[in-house]
Amino acid sequence: MSFTAIIDFLESPQDIAVAIRLVIATLFGSLIGWERVVKRHSAGIKTFALVSLGSAIATALNIFLALEPELNADVSRIPAGVVSGIGFLGAGTILVTGRQQIKGLTTAASLWVTSCMGMAIGGGYLIIGIACFALVMIANVVLMNLSRVVEEYSKYISIYIEVNKNGGVKKLNKWIAEQGIAVSSMTKSKEKTLQSSDAALIVDMDFSKKRSHKEILEELSNLEYVSYVEEI
Repeated sequence: MSFTAIIDFLESPQDIAVAIRLVIATLFGSLIGWERVVKRHSAGIKTFALVSLGSAIATALNIFLALEPELNADVSRIPAGVVSGIGFLGAGTILVTGRQQIKGLTTAASLWVTSCMGMAIGGGYLIIGIACFALVMIANVVLMNLSRVVEEYSKYISIYIEVNKNGGVKKLNKWIAEQGIAVSSMTKSKEKTLQSSDAALIVDMDFSKKRSHKEILEELSNLEYVSYVEEI
């Protein structure tokens, strides 16, 4: 049997072909979830596998119903419901912390795309589903690492820092000025500090040239009036 014949069979509405597509959708979903688990994010292997499987079977069922002439089913209704439902699920993974950090956006987007991938596979659009899986993995692995490299040497940095209340803010401003760094904004955070004698600040800084964020954070952490600092 040729490759083309195999693909034609897998994309057909036959029960065995649909069952195989469900297995493929579950496998691809679990692999995307595995990548999220490795990076210690909330939604993991089971969540992504079930989202992909559910989307695939909902689409396959939709096509099955549409092929029944006496039902006159709307082929767009179930996929539209799936997309809306995944939107609510993805929203539950997004969190805004007290340090003005937004976490979970990539996980929410991955869930949404995984659902679309599952619908493509479930609907028999197998090649496109496989291409979608490959692109998701490239985006989450390759582009994520590239993004970190770009961000590490960006001219802009936002930090959360805890400094001593007794003159710490003034000393911090002096140190920043000596480094030739411009402050875009400096706001007091309501975050509970590690030490009661400290004040928490969120500072947005602009560099005149590209500098390593890691080196800046190390220099700040070595200042005697700084108890804690991290990039946000």
